[in-house]
Amino acid sequence: MKLLNLTGLSLASLLLATTAMAQDKLTAVHAFSPNLIYTQSFLDFVAKVNEAGKGVVEIEVRGGPEAIPTPQQPDAVRDGIVDMVHTPGSFYAGSLPEKDALVGSNITAVEARANGGIDLIDAIHQEKMGVKYLGWFDSGVSYNLWMANEPKFKDNGDLDLSSVKLRGNAVYNAFFTNYLGAQVIDLPTGEVYGALEKGVVDATGWTQIGLIDLKWNEFVKYRVEPSFFSTDIGVIVNLEKWNSLSEDSKRILTEQAIAHEAASVAAQTARRDDEFARLEAGGMTAVTLGDEAAARYLAAARDETFKRMREQMEQHPAGLTNYDALIEKFYAQTAAE
Repeated sequence: MKLLNLTGLSLASLLLATTAMAQDKLTAVHAFSPNLIYTQSFLDFVAKVNEAGKGVVEIEVRGGPEAIPTPQQPDAVRDGIVDMVHTPGSFYAGSLPEKDALVGSNITAVEARANGGIDLIDAIHQEKMGVKYLGWFDSGVSYNLWMANEPKFKDNGDLDLSSVKLRGNAVYNAFFTNYLGAQVIDLPTGEVYGALEKGVVDATGWTQIGLIDLKWNEFVKYRVEPSFFSTDIGVIVNLEKWNSLSEDSKRILTEQAIAHEAASVAAQTARRDDEFARLEAGGMTAVTLGDEAAARYLAAARDETFKRMREQMEQHPAGLTNYDALIEKFYAQTAAE
């Protein structure tokens, strides 16, 4: 009897061990440092998945740029070096110019999920990059131009950036150079603080939130309104890894991504309002363009982005397939347009 009991216990232990081993695990890295709000949002999503997926699916975060340099992360997930990456689409624009549909968007992920936009951008990711587009996080957050010195204006009310040393990057260079005529200095996020401190740059584009996390408010004192663009930060998963997951794992990941898309819109909207109040209390001044100049500014931001998307799509074998559909799903025409 004792032998039978021991055997039963051994079988039970083996069953538990086998169940634990059967759990789907995904490795993940994030593009930004852990202190930045966008990374914190991703880590919140990871925590939700790991809680909801106990015994089924787990995400193991291996770090950020220190684990895999940010520019290498999209290739790393495509090639299966890591299973999941949290990163802006703009960081892999060469492979997928369609990401500009999100940059130029004026809707949130909730709306894009409902109208089929997320399904479309997912299908494009799978076809062109071999990755699953799991979700568009922290949408509804747009960009401002942040300046160390008081903005100057042309006679027609447009911004005059002729004497500004402007930090640029792939997200907004087309708008800054083609419309605003700015000379930009491309710098990764991690180098901007030092560049502002040394006067290498005295203005930068950045999202409505996160400036305090980066401590750039120590140097920039003016926020130009209106805001423009949208964040394009999402989660991509190696497609072979995704296809290998159990149906339960896929369901949990998808459900949590959809829930986080909605939750992050609300959370970051509240965060924006709080940060604007804190910045203004610390001496930040909001400078708003006049109505006509603002209309030109926003139209140029949209048009230059979609023009860039069109030109880059034309260089790919699929050409302009999905161009019109992407704009239809990610940009809501206003009455004035």
